[in-house]
Amino acid sequence: MEYLFSHMVNSMHAEDVKLLMKQSSGKSMISFAGGMPNNDLFPVKQIDEIYNSLPDNLKKLCFQYGPTSGFPPLIKSLEKYLEKKGLPIKSDKILVTTGSLQAISIITQAFVNKGDIILTESPCFVGALTVFETYGADIQGVPIDENGIIISELKSKIDSLDKIPKFLYITPNYHNPAGIIYSPERKKALLDALSGTGIILLEDDAYNDLYFKEDEKYLTKPIKSYESTDVEIIYTGSFSKILGPGFRLGYMLASPEIFDKSETIKQALDACTSNFNQILANEFLKQGKLDSYLDFLRNEYAERKEILIKSLEKFMPNKVMWNEPKGGFYVWLTLPKNINSTTIFKESVKKGVVFVTGRTFDPKSKKDDCFRLAFSNVPKEDIEKGVKILSGAVKKVLGEN
Repeated sequence: MEYLFSHMVNSMHAEDVKLLMKQSSGKSMISFAGGMPNNDLFPVKQIDEIYNSLPDNLKKLCFQYGPTSGFPPLIKSLEKYLEKKGLPIKSDKILVTTGSLQAISIITQAFVNKGDIILTESPCFVGALTVFETYGADIQGVPIDENGIIISELKSKIDSLDKIPKFLYITPNYHNPAGIIYSPERKKALLDALSGTGIILLEDDAYNDLYFKEDEKYLTKPIKSYESTDVEIIYTGSFSKILGPGFRLGYMLASPEIFDKSETIKQALDACTSNFNQILANEFLKQGKLDSYLDFLRNEYAERKEILIKSLEKFMPNKVMWNEPKGGFYVWLTLPKNINSTTIFKESVKKGVVFVTGRTFDPKSKKDDCFRLAFSNVPKEDIEKGVKILSGAVKKVLGEN
């Protein structure tokens, strides 16, 4: 039977991700593909203690519907948490979402009609690209360098378009997939470039707390905390990287007008985010458990990053380049121009190592001379072995074996 599906099911990037998941399945795989925490890092004991200590009335409330905007005590805790980052919690409003990807989806639904333009970084978080494609957006990528989106390229792109983009989507702190962090100068230059254009800035900041060195924390200052009078900024964050993706908890901070429209859309999508998870997350914040847990995570991820970088230096051919991230989950590798990562993937998967190919993160699904390695989910004892196998696949494709 021929089904008359809507255009919303047609996403090149969704198909890429599904194919990768099929190819990378298997217990024997060493996976650098998953941009997620390792299961052994989750705060299971702390969450057990929190739930067991809850009074009966809160335990019962865990199983109930909640307000669409979010569990009120969690919103209060989030206000305190975000205020410490310099964010404008007095003028803007928080909407709790079912993961930050839902926040991105809600914002897209609120502003984008089929054919409208969305600007993104190139490369770009594949989950966001999938959302934008689903709503029929015309996605226009702008290249980045080690300091962030290239301002001259952004201005040139905006000037070349025949209509104003609805928004620019960026992940400025420990970028997914490129692992970079925007310099303070680039953040300010970006605001200057957007000033007077009418283009909204959608700032996705899921990795903000995962810096490796305390003296580099200042680099994570959100763009929305900078003083800007005429650039509308919507800020999104997530508990997925700092508590657990299974909680499916995210949030957005936006002006009251955008909040109101977004709350209406969320009501139609799922009525409310899980009260159970919101109550547990709120207690985690309120009881002061997050700070010590983040210290633990930063040390774990920094150690994994060090093992990965040393392994790359030991085994990877000189023709391959990479960045050394200051935080987050990812290392981004660049191949010689005539080599594509999909070919390398086909070789490495035969030997039991998987990663995510460059074309997956390209807004046009074409540029494939880069690839992403996630070190967050790999057991430390598997990292060097995995890099050695991967490097062998690279050498074979380069003709160095």
